[in-house]
Amino acid sequence: FGPSEDFSSYPRTIQRDTALCREAGADILFAPSDRAIYSEAHSTFVVETRLANWMEGASRPTHFRGVSTIVAKLFNLAQPDAAVIGAKDCQQAVVIRRMTAELNYPIRIVVAPTVRERDGLALSSRNAYLTPAEREQATVLYNVIRGARLAVKNAATSLRSAALRRKLSRLVDKQRLAKLDYIEFFDPKTLEPARRVGRGTHMALAVFFGKTRLID
Repeated sequence: FGPSEDFSSYPRTIQRDTALCREAGADILFAPSDRAIYSEAHSTFVVETRLANWMEGASRPTHFRGVSTIVAKLFNLAQPDAAVIGAKDCQQAVVIRRMTAELNYPIRIVVAPTVRERDGLALSSRNAYLTPAEREQATVLYNVIRGARLAVKNAATSLRSAALRRKLSRLVDKQRLAKLDYIEFFDPKTLEPARRVGRGTHMALAVFFGKTRLID
């Protein structure tokens, strides 16, 4: 969370999460409070300097510094054999995988597929912020992804990323309540921007609905 973001109001479902863990057969639930993790004088951070500088890093300065720091702290405290990261935030997964390798954590990073609603909207805690009208239009994120896949599938050669970005941006612009933050194409391993888009290229996008910002 950045300085002006929704940390205090972010949906917290500890009772539901506890029940899900119990149903899944968990023996221990580690859920420390923020005060137990961060003292008021906290001044030590973990910073990844190559992969975290654009997309989410550009839109949310200090975001990945916070991600790397809290994940490193939780790894130290829990010492897991494996950690599961959602694929919806591909950049976050790549940053955490790089941090884990370079800091020599003996932890296997598992990237889990994105789970979606029946209409394609990716599950996210922030979906709870959406009004009914915003929720209806939020499916545009998935429609953009499907549009990109279809464009690549039907193209005889790779596509210019700038041209495809403009085409997909128009899908977002048609939604009255949606405001595009970014659409980016990149290499899934290095996160290097892709000038041309073909099979294997990854895409990330972020869209605002009022103050709610969704990514996919």
